[in-house]
Amino acid sequence: MTKDLTSGSPLKVILLFTLPLVLGNLFQQFYALADTIIVGRYCGVSALASVGATGSVNYLILGFVIGMCNGFAIPIAQLFGAQDYHDLRRHVANAGWLCLAASAVLTVLTVAFTRPMLVLMQTPADILDGAAIYIGWIFAGIPFIFLYNMVAGIMRALGDSKTPLYFLLLTSALNIGLDLLFVIPLRMGILGAALATDVSQAISGVASLVYLCRKFEVLRMTSDEAKPCRRACVRLMGIGVPMGLQCSITAIGSVVVQCAVNVLGSAAVAAVTAASKTMNLLTIPLESIGTAMATYAGQNLGAARMDRVRQGVRSALGIAVLYALAALVILHFVDVAIMGLFLDTATEVEIVSMGRQYLFWNSAFFVPLGALIVWRYSIQGLGFSTLAMLAGVAEMVARSLVAVFLVPPLGYFGAELANPAAWVAACLFLYPAYRWTCRHLDNRLLAARMHLQSEQAEMN
Repeated sequence: MTKDLTSGSPLKVILLFTLPLVLGNLFQQFYALADTIIVGRYCGVSALASVGATGSVNYLILGFVIGMCNGFAIPIAQLFGAQDYHDLRRHVANAGWLCLAASAVLTVLTVAFTRPMLVLMQTPADILDGAAIYIGWIFAGIPFIFLYNMVAGIMRALGDSKTPLYFLLLTSALNIGLDLLFVIPLRMGILGAALATDVSQAISGVASLVYLCRKFEVLRMTSDEAKPCRRACVRLMGIGVPMGLQCSITAIGSVVVQCAVNVLGSAAVAAVTAASKTMNLLTIPLESIGTAMATYAGQNLGAARMDRVRQGVRSALGIAVLYALAALVILHFVDVAIMGLFLDTATEVEIVSMGRQYLFWNSAFFVPLGALIVWRYSIQGLGFSTLAMLAGVAEMVARSLVAVFLVPPLGYFGAELANPAAWVAACLFLYPAYRWTCRHLDNRLLAARMHLQSEQAEMN
């Protein structure tokens, strides 16, 4: 069930590892989009705006959860590459303990402060109640989000990017079925959509955990390996927390932009919601390449193969640039059709027009988006997640500046420039950060080899 990414053609290895991730992320998006599509089509534009108004705060919290879980998986990938299976099992167990504690704290805090957060964001009064109901119940499912993402991260760290896909296929179908049941015949509206997501996530998390325990022999640990270990927890937190914060810090900029868009009214919120969901579908391959690079870089660092890390980054950048250019062209022809999943494009002509403008200005900057994803995930895989967090700060600052200084005079057009500004700002930081990281690790590995040679010479 495991796969070694430290040998073979880097381009081929990355492509083969990425393809299941693309499919998995696509289904995960459909899993998340089911709420938006069904609510938008069967409950109206106001309900769509209610769900859409929670997008940034949703990413603020859930982005932290997913980022932390992905961060916990990086030391596991490095230990797998180094073939240190005893310490690997110890880190897996302690990742589980940390996720259990963090899920309890986050669930209580987010559910308690859901409505105050939405009020602080100036969510329009006509959609505030619906937004509070939806995101409150989504946050109630945080323990299961932790569970699935931690298990999926462990599987990917061990080189298995296919099994998480199979669970997503199953649970995506379940989520859509429950959405249709709760929203249409049972008429539960926004609440039904949120409950469908919670139930699906619970099934996904529990089923994937059972599979992990039964099928991955390398993870069958002793009672000593399963005990809490301070050293393992410190290492996991040292990578996981900055990665979680990086996602949340990035999301803070999105929250600031969302506040600015909220002031423009429900129509602007609905347009940004439909356009953002459409864009998310088109950027899935880029995010998948990034996820693959985190595991690839981690395993090859564990094997002391920085030459393969550099080759892999170059290959990933080539793939990302080619896809970004193709996506720009494709989006020109399919944007209205995809937005039609979320609203009635025949009647909501103004919202569709606003959505198309948003998509154009964002897709024009897909190349820097692809580059920042490859550099950021590679840096994370190499263990320097604090640098990736600082890139998130650059994104946050850029989005906030656009929201504060461009949206008031330019209106909706100013909001369209927020993401491109953030992506360019992150790239300006990440490229030199990646170069520095590689040089630093080269020196560290060289020093380790020289020390080993010195010890061997003394023994002889």
